[in-house]
Amino acid sequence: MNDIDAWVWWLVAAAALGIPLVVTAMPEFGMFAVGAVAAAVASGFGAGVVVQVLAFVVVSVALIAVVRPIAARHRDQRPELVTGVEALKGRQAVVLERVDGSGGRIKLAGEIWSARALDNGRAYEPGQEVDVVDIEGATAIIL
Repeated sequence: MNDIDAWVWWLVAAAALGIPLVVTAMPEFGMFAVGAVAAAVASGFGAGVVVQVLAFVVVSVALIAVVRPIAARHRDQRPELVTGVEALKGRQAVVLERVDGSGGRIKLAGEIWSARALDNGRAYEPGQEVDVVDIEGATAIIL
């Protein structure tokens, strides 16, 4: 065991920290792995054990302190571009054929859609503007 240099042990530690990164998808393990690589570099340049451990701790903590808040901000942001069915929710449509709880037709985003009323007791007449609240399959739910 004494024949193996300290930088090799740090690289083994970095690889060992990379395994839970892949398995759990927790980026903190990757940051610790980068800290271990920094300690291996310090060891490679002949630094003592204290400097190696300090390099590991400083790089790991710095990455966690800087990268984690940035990642959290990006994770919490909603996508700016909404596409597909999600883009149709909340839009206005025009009733083409009477729409009630059992069905009807509307013109939504230039296309003709089957539709039904959210409130089964309510009916919408042709020419009336309605709001799309949801899409279920190929049927728009209107209000």
